[in-house]
Amino acid sequence: MTDTKNNYGKFLLLWAGELISSIGGGLTSFGLGLYIFQKTGSAADMALLTLLGFLPALVLKVPAGVLADKYDRRLLMMIGDGLSGLGVLFILICMLRGDAALWQIYVGTTISSVFSALLEPSYTATITDLLTKEQYSKANGLVSIAGSARYLFSPVIAGFLLAVSDIKLILIIDICTFFLTVVAAAVVRRGITKSAPKDEEPFFKSMKEGWRAVSGKKGLLLLVVVSSLICMFMGTFQVLGEPFVLSFADSKALGIVETAAASGMLVTSIILGIKGIKKNFVRALWLGLAVSGIGMAMFAVTQNKFIVCAFGFLFFAALPFANNSLDYLARTNIPDELQGRAWGFIGFISQLGYVAAYALCGVTADTVGKITGKGVGTGAAITVIVSGACLTVVALIMSRIKKIRELEESTVAKAE
Repeated sequence: MTDTKNNYGKFLLLWAGELISSIGGGLTSFGLGLYIFQKTGSAADMALLTLLGFLPALVLKVPAGVLADKYDRRLLMMIGDGLSGLGVLFILICMLRGDAALWQIYVGTTISSVFSALLEPSYTATITDLLTKEQYSKANGLVSIAGSARYLFSPVIAGFLLAVSDIKLILIIDICTFFLTVVAAAVVRRGITKSAPKDEEPFFKSMKEGWRAVSGKKGLLLLVVVSSLICMFMGTFQVLGEPFVLSFADSKALGIVETAAASGMLVTSIILGIKGIKKNFVRALWLGLAVSGIGMAMFAVTQNKFIVCAFGFLFFAALPFANNSLDYLARTNIPDELQGRAWGFIGFISQLGYVAAYALCGVTADTVGKITGKGVGTGAAITVIVSGACLTVVALIMSRIKKIRELEESTVAKAE
């Protein structure tokens, strides 16, 4: 097992690589989503792009988690991050030959998603390899910043790039970021004297052990299942926020709105990166989710850009408290040697909610827009408001679930 006492610097290098990768991916996601919406005017087509960029990685998440426990995690990160650039390259080539068809964009997005499946379980488990339990909370704050970079930095950068150029420049920049992230993972790999242990047990037996690590504690499994509902509501906001804003603003304004809103996550992630959360993780979890739900619902009640930015800021500002707490409760209740395969299952189950959101919310927004006769912008607004209210209700119910509270109590007992 790698000595974790002096590895925070290696974590920061790895984190910096993922930050750059997140910004590049966010540029492409923003640019392609806008490209499709301008061509079709359909929220469902935008949602399908998001679904195809997400579903393959989700389906492959569990076997990728097993691989993360059987093989060198840093090498898997390099392979996954590097080869996922092939999909973006395919889309770029299609656009250089003329306007890319929707199916070509969808194919390229799917290719990227397939290879990126290797990344997340290995990245999450590597954090456990590098850090002590005392460093988890601070590290999670920084991880939240990297995860939010696609919403914080990418939209405004993409908005200005599209004002002076076109989608092809964005794709070229994204492809360049893959080289930087692979180099960062390679440097960290060289700096770790002992790589992840090579587990010789059968593949499917390893998968079963990962499942037992999650299902063995009812509170942990319940937390993961509830998080799937949470992801469904948040996925609705992720997809429909853009068509709502585009119903009364242009792409440059959309980029500014998204960046202003996502800066809420930057502020609280920096605070958590410095101080962390010391106790009351369950309380921080449900309060963070409840406030995020309120911010989501109020985000879509008006077309005033300042009010939209303010409630978008509130939504993102509360998320790191919830993400940090959920990560801590899960991580500290899983044995170190099962981290990769267990996180594969956790990610798969919890993110099924995103699949439901991406599959249904676009069609719902288009249908509601037609029924009301006010277009997709109004349909998106109504769907987001309802989802925000549901997120708040689920958070309040979670606060009363005893098995989830026991996860924190068991961790405190072990520490004592």
